[in-house]
Amino acid sequence: MKIDWKVSAPLALLLLAAAAQAQPAPPTAGYRAELLRQVDDVGKKLVDLAEAMPAEKYAWRPAEGVRSVGEVYVHVAQANFGIPRIWGGAATTGGIDPKALSGQAGDKAKVTAALKQSLASARQAVLAVPDADLDRKVHVFDHDGTVREVMTLLGNHMHEHLGQSIAYARMNGVVPPWTAAEQAAEHKK
Repeated sequence: MKIDWKVSAPLALLLLAAAAQAQPAPPTAGYRAELLRQVDDVGKKLVDLAEAMPAEKYAWRPAEGVRSVGEVYVHVAQANFGIPRIWGGAATTGGIDPKALSGQAGDKAKVTAALKQSLASARQAVLAVPDADLDRKVHVFDHDGTVREVMTLLGNHMHEHLGQSIAYARMNGVVPPWTAAEQAAEHKK
């Protein structure tokens, strides 16, 4: 197949420009930049810990009536898809049905894939909000608040369940990967 570069090059540049417009540039300063650093950090830790947990432990729960390991990660994924809707953000689920996730909590591969997709979706939803909209009024569960408040809720929710997941991991003899890496580095010294 022969490519006519005189026609294809301008088309390729047009496609690249369209792709660049579709992906908002991450802010480098301000509240959203700070929030995204937090979301990226907690998101990586959640995924690393979810991947470190043995698949057979995804049904483990510390007591009856408490979420299992897999149910915690499903809950986080569902919230990551849902919380941005409060400010009008669109979830990019990548074909994942957030409502159907509850029935898949014991499937490590599906849960970790959903968690990763939910983090990407939440990040895109934050990127799509201009700084000028952060003080826009929205209804937050039982009160009126702002877009900024809901974004803070998003980050806090992930941190809350990271702590829960760390406790679950340690109860099952799993050292969080970032702690294991620090311990290995210390041991080498």
